[in-house]
Amino acid sequence: QGLQKVSAGSRDPYEGLEAFTNVLAVVQKNYVEEVGTQKLIDGAITGMLNALDPHSSYLTPESYKELQVDTEGSFGGLGIEITVRDGVLTVVSPIEDTPAYRSGVKAGDQIIKIEGELTKDLSLVDAVKRMRGPKGSKITVSVRREGVQRLIDFRWTREVIKIQSVKSKTLEKGYGYV
Repeated sequence: QGLQKVSAGSRDPYEGLEAFTNVLAVVQKNYVEEVGTQKLIDGAITGMLNALDPHSSYLTPESYKELQVDTEGSFGGLGIEITVRDGVLTVVSPIEDTPAYRSGVKAGDQIIKIEGELTKDLSLVDAVKRMRGPKGSKITVSVRREGVQRLIDFRWTREVIKIQSVKSKTLEKGYGYV
């Protein structure tokens, strides 16, 4: 007795948008720096999709274009896969038979400068953009390598990098390696 039925009811799916727009307005008005509306919206969308699972993500038009370049299989560049580790641009691995591979870049090398400019506050997308360029153009990249006291400067000529997603060779008659 005295208990009432509690029902979740069918709430308006857009009810949370009021909270979102309120937070957006407060951030834009009170944040220490001026922040563009599009940057905040992109961040919100990114966060929403990241909350789903590790495979869902939001691509801005710029990052979508980068993805298309990566998946088309060729681009003018250096031949290194990079990531950000502990806030530092880091080589994941050089791609075989590319300028970076031939020059001796190693996994774990930290990219400190691109064309003499520090990479400290550079996003991964911006770093990739700076390293890609027309075939035949030159670029200098300075890396820090564990166990080496000073930066190592690499001077490369960009080439069209072909991505070979599957490699194979014959080990001996009747045996293949894929």
